[in-house]
Amino acid sequence: MKKHIQLVLNKDINKLGKFGDLVEVTPGYARNYLIPNNLAVPATPGILKQMERRCEQERQRQLALEQQALEQKATLENADIFKIAKQAGEANAIFGTVTTQDVAHVIHTIIGLEVDKRDITIPDISSLGIYEAEIKLHSEVKAKFAIEVVAN
Repeated sequence: MKKHIQLVLNKDINKLGKFGDLVEVTPGYARNYLIPNNLAVPATPGILKQMERRCEQERQRQLALEQQALEQKATLENADIFKIAKQAGEANAIFGTVTTQDVAHVIHTIIGLEVDKRDITIPDISSLGIYEAEIKLHSEVKAKFAIEVVAN
């Protein structure tokens, strides 16, 4: 039976663990690779306490971010329909497309909320009308809101 030693990771390591994880590895792997490359440190009581404090601080930070995202969700869902003006042709077909950048700009203009266009999901919009969009404000918080495409 091989002996293993416990280490606390200083960086994310593929197939081993994430920063701050307590892992058990063989002594050779620890002595020859992880410790010399400053990827991990031996798990002493002091280091474990330090990691607990760091994890608690990170948990508090994530809770604050989630609370902020919930407030932003309420603001988005209580806002009126966001209107985007596009040039339209026959049968209410629009020229061009409505992009997530357009939606992010309208949200910023109307309610002053800075959002990343990569977090916005919109349906394929090809004509005038009202559409439902979704935005990811936090890993746990998503908000749905309406956008209306109107003629220019």
